[in-house]
Amino acid sequence: MTKEKSGLALNALIQSIEPSPTLAITALAAQLQAQGRDIVSLSAGEPNFDTPDHIKEAAKAALDAGRTGYEDVAGTLDLRKAVAELYNSRGLDVTANNVVVSCGAKHSLYELMQVLLDPGDEVIVPAPYWVSYTAQAILARAVPVIVDCDETTGFKLTPEALEAAITPRTRLLVLNTPSNPTGVVYTRSELDALAEVVLKHDIGVLYDSIYDMLIYGDTEPVEFATLRPGLDRLTVTVNGLSKSHAMTGWRVGFIVAPVHVAKAVSKIQSQSTSNITSFVMYAAAVAIRGDQEPSRAMKAHFDRRRLLMLERLRAIPEVTCVEPQGAFYAFPNLGAYIGRTGPDGVIGDDLALASHLLQHHGVALVPGSAFGAPGFMRLSYAASDETIEAGVARIAAGLAALT
Repeated sequence: MTKEKSGLALNALIQSIEPSPTLAITALAAQLQAQGRDIVSLSAGEPNFDTPDHIKEAAKAALDAGRTGYEDVAGTLDLRKAVAELYNSRGLDVTANNVVVSCGAKHSLYELMQVLLDPGDEVIVPAPYWVSYTAQAILARAVPVIVDCDETTGFKLTPEALEAAITPRTRLLVLNTPSNPTGVVYTRSELDALAEVVLKHDIGVLYDSIYDMLIYGDTEPVEFATLRPGLDRLTVTVNGLSKSHAMTGWRVGFIVAPVHVAKAVSKIQSQSTSNITSFVMYAAAVAIRGDQEPSRAMKAHFDRRRLLMLERLRAIPEVTCVEPQGAFYAFPNLGAYIGRTGPDGVIGDDLALASHLLQHHGVALVPGSAFGAPGFMRLSYAASDETIEAGVARIAAGLAALT
């Protein structure tokens, strides 16, 4: 029998993957705004600040100097040295050979999943989790193993829960601190307890610290690879400049890894993107080595907004919210309102609740189910005070309207 021709067919793997829900919500909110709707968006995962001037000037200078050709696939030597210097100052013993620069930390994580996982390998992902971890594991033909971490644990993975999730197929643990979506931050002692289990079972760790410059209060950032002897051979640290320096659109991410892992990531990058945008790398080195005051000022604004949003959310009846200590997200529990009735009928889940709040009250949030935590909502306080006040007021009104 001749197979009927139907044009280009997609493979089963890509058909099993959903688009990023966080980007989808942001796009929908923008679409409604373009139609003239009054929409307050608390869904965006990026700073509402411009890139600092000295970084932009460095990019312009690189353009003027003709830095527009191909560069080293792994990143310019100077930029990789700048990253290595940064991590040496934090207690690691690395060189430029341990560093690969990619098109954002998301790209770094994707490539790591590709080079570290074989089909059927298991990746432990604590929930709530950033939306792309599980999708990236599946795209590597691996199996994400979700470990639920609820409000009672402060949304943190415990050593006992980690131990219980490990099987002979376990290859990697993904750790994200500060967390997207919850904003929680692991303490040194909490990470040390997890490190003991990691060493006992000899499993790898993808340590996603993209928000490590946005930690509030007295908690200090911790480099997981430095906690115990031997962890450096098991840990890949993933970071970038998107959140810390308001450079989301510049697409600068990087890994700090054992040399053989860095070489493997560079190999796959050589067959996919090659180097990131050439002139951007010269500005990125300036961002790392240069004046950090703009980043500190941005962090101070986020800290104030964090407390404002937390206060407003906790004033809403039947809403609870674990205090975010890092990043720029709050993750309130709106589960008490699931099952109530709105203009479109019964609110069956957090997706329906988010739709109700967007369509009828003009506020855009990301449903917690996108992060493996149904009933919650992720709100970004990377927004002006006025936007936060207006957005949370609309949430309160939208919830109060349900019967």
